[in-house]
Amino acid sequence: MAHSLFDQLKNLLSQDARFTADGVILKNRVTEYTLKRDPALLKRLLSHPRFKQYFFTDIDGTLVFDQEKFLRFVNHKAFLPDSFTRFKNKIGLTVDDDYLQERGEVVLTWPYKDCVLEGGQTKADAKRAEVFWNEILAPDEIDRLFEPKVLTNFRRFDANGEHPVTEIHPADNLVIKGNNLLALHSLKKRFAGRVKLVYIDPPYNTENDSFSYNDRFSHSTWLTFMSNRLKVARTLLSADGFLFIQIDNRELAYLKVLCDEIFGRDNFRNAIIVKKGQKNLQKQFSVVERLNAGYDTILFYSKSDTKIPNLFKTLPGKKASAWNNHWRGTDRPTMRYELFGLTPETGQWRWARKRTYQAVDNYRALLAFITENGVPETEIDDAIIDEYYQKYLQAFGILNYSDFELVRLSRNGKPEHYIPPSDKVLLSENWTDLNVSGHQSKFEHEKNERIIERILSWLTAEGDIVLDFFAGSNTTAAVAHKMRRQYIAIEQMDYIESISLARLKRVIGRRDPSTEAITFDTGGVSRQVGWTGGGSFVYCELLPWNQRYIDRIKAAQSTDALHSIWEEMRAKAVLSFQLDIEAFEANFPEFIRFDLNTRKRMLLELLDKNFIYVNYSEIDDLDYHVSDADKKLNASFYQNRRQR
Repeated sequence: MAHSLFDQLKNLLSQDARFTADGVILKNRVTEYTLKRDPALLKRLLSHPRFKQYFFTDIDGTLVFDQEKFLRFVNHKAFLPDSFTRFKNKIGLTVDDDYLQERGEVVLTWPYKDCVLEGGQTKADAKRAEVFWNEILAPDEIDRLFEPKVLTNFRRFDANGEHPVTEIHPADNLVIKGNNLLALHSLKKRFAGRVKLVYIDPPYNTENDSFSYNDRFSHSTWLTFMSNRLKVARTLLSADGFLFIQIDNRELAYLKVLCDEIFGRDNFRNAIIVKKGQKNLQKQFSVVERLNAGYDTILFYSKSDTKIPNLFKTLPGKKASAWNNHWRGTDRPTMRYELFGLTPETGQWRWARKRTYQAVDNYRALLAFITENGVPETEIDDAIIDEYYQKYLQAFGILNYSDFELVRLSRNGKPEHYIPPSDKVLLSENWTDLNVSGHQSKFEHEKNERIIERILSWLTAEGDIVLDFFAGSNTTAAVAHKMRRQYIAIEQMDYIESISLARLKRVIGRRDPSTEAITFDTGGVSRQVGWTGGGSFVYCELLPWNQRYIDRIKAAQSTDALHSIWEEMRAKAVLSFQLDIEAFEANFPEFIRFDLNTRKRMLLELLDKNFIYVNYSEIDDLDYHVSDADKKLNASFYQNRRQR
């Protein structure tokens, strides 16, 4: 094998510094220059007799380069196979052993429904090997994929039921059915830079999800899947916007690194933990290989270095001794003025004596004692404080007076006094007072309404836009609705009608025509936020085109069914430009000899992925049969962007 064609090509390419790094041939770089038909590369190939014969065709005295044949050869698994030394000094995501960043490729996933494999996730097929449809699309193959899509099937829901939609209002709440990656790109025209907060709990990639999300992605595919969506989500966030991702510890570390790259490491704020119980009790009596994690993590990022407000949490009736643990020793700028909203021109915090809250409640109590003894607040200075400090200790029988501390701030040389909050503590990352499970549906990782409420009350105001593009049972939207935030929810699964929309309908409630009273959802945080029902939301769908065939291919159970789908695809679908239909038809007898799943995958690869849904730019094309009413609503959606 020393003189194999693979080895000879490797030796030839290694002579060109453009194609090597640390002594390793870079497949991606070779591919890049091949696509460019780089003259130096072609000249080098022509200099080798075997490559000249193998990759070039003589047409009337002119040598024509067979680019496709050469690319197949370079990307063959036998060329530059795996080796430990190739990876010992580099960490990153790869496809076919090439680093994604070097390949310049976008990996897109095309399951039947976003995040779903082939199975139904019933108990009977829980352990069955399932098919996950995905393929790699190079940048030059993506020309229309991320363009805005036509929206259809508009419906408005309120306490009086379902209504046709005649106009899209700037403050409308939206629930969108469709592939969430393409839906996010469709939102950019209207909502880029306007979303205040994103909260998602994506598929955990655990191989243990109990509902319709099938988590059995490969590791690198899952991360690329997340990367595609997080990048466009970032463009939707406002400059002072925030992102929260709920995840378990299987992909936590890798997701953190991915988010650091997309949002910036300096914009990582916290990793919040929330309690999680063991939902499947049967596991306690079976053979297990891991400890019960007992928690999920919520990664918290900001889009920019914006100041995080409200870092203190009020604890009525409790002494806040915990907050002062951050205030030891000499001046520590990290935990100083900004935390309390102070901006002194000069000076620093100074410590007088050792602090304790067991002897004296707080500094405020001392000031109250002074004013109660007839000293006006405006006349209180250091001398008065020192005088009454001794009297205070004597009046209350405090013997260990050295344990009481005064906190002083000197600004411009003049002594001033700041009263630390006695009933507040600095928020921590430990939110184990809250449980992950909301018990609203059969989702394994369903969000708890109290978690969402805490975050929305902390970082958003009424009217702010909240986005969840893994809507599931619509917990984020339900809480946002109750708290009067505007929301956008995206879901692709068919349960959107029976679970997602049904949840929001219960939140809005049903009006009794005879009494005008509204019966609404009283669970979750309804009582906590004073929810009494009402409001509305608009539902719509991305208009499918090739997606229709993807759905049917997935559901097909026989050769006849696939043959019927192919006949319709040939007549109506937008097929890949690389497909030779006559050649495929001629080899159809060979095609039907493959197993069913292989045939499904092959048919999916024939579809042009740029036409999964209908692009808004082609809304007037008669082939798509878009109604005048939908054309008007799409124009309203894409053109009437509310100015901030």
